[in-house]
Amino acid sequence: MSQIAFLGAIEVGLLFAFVALGVYLSFRVLQFPDLTVDGSFPLGAAVCAAMIVAGYNPYVASLMAAIAGAMAGVVTAWLNVRLKILHLLASILTMIALYSVNLRIMGRPNVALLGETTVFTPLESLETPMYITLPIALFVLVVIVKLALDWFLNSEVGLAMRATGVNPRMARAQGIHTSGYIIGGMALSNALVAFAGALFAQSQGAADVTLGVGVIVVGLAAVIGGEAIISTATVFRATIACILGSILYRLAVAGALNADVLGLKAQDLNLITAVLVALAMVLPGVRMPFRAGRGQGRNKGRRRI
Repeated sequence: MSQIAFLGAIEVGLLFAFVALGVYLSFRVLQFPDLTVDGSFPLGAAVCAAMIVAGYNPYVASLMAAIAGAMAGVVTAWLNVRLKILHLLASILTMIALYSVNLRIMGRPNVALLGETTVFTPLESLETPMYITLPIALFVLVVIVKLALDWFLNSEVGLAMRATGVNPRMARAQGIHTSGYIIGGMALSNALVAFAGALFAQSQGAADVTLGVGVIVVGLAAVIGGEAIISTATVFRATIACILGSILYRLAVAGALNADVLGLKAQDLNLITAVLVALAMVLPGVRMPFRAGRGQGRNKGRRRI
């Protein structure tokens, strides 16, 4: 793998780290299987691209993209907590509706951003090549968002949200308005995903209505893969696992596609994703018996002494 391909994989991995953090909020914190991600990711890209082409400031466009994603999350949560629609079905309904919404926003299937001013334009004036400065800038931004999310989840509001996901009945008994926290958590989750879509469109130079295909699988692969590598005993470590899982996933995909021995091509991306997710889910189960056997061996040694 060349240096440019390696750094490019890290760049995309850092972009999808925001998706992984959003998926972590919905799937792990709220225990809410959310497929809205496949619609909110291109929604962020569509809003951002349409506003930039219309002459708006790219920073304002990125912020509005996150707000649009939050609104999509609110719709999904509202369908679930107010209309009592099953969470999985509610997210599917929102995802389907967002396809038409994205077409309405852009006015056509895709919008090009080539030659437009984006949030990454200032990096072009630096002497260092973009394929180096862009991953560094994204890494700093990911760390800032990660620390902010850690602080939030350890705050009083964040603890109430975590309690809502772990045991909603007990949370209600403690006076926590679980419906409100579910709506707020879903809004924050999809805001992160839409923000990732906005950054992705600006880094790739275009927004497309099909950008969201398979995004939820990528997010799950990052979360599950990261958890298989790093213990998630604390929020701080769990968010690190999400970021690391996203980067390692993109590196694994890039390595598989660039390995001439395997003979894989771009059209095999979904196959690679399925294999990586399966391995990430199986790995913890393989490690547990090994750890248990090692622990029993230590206990036997102590008894003999």
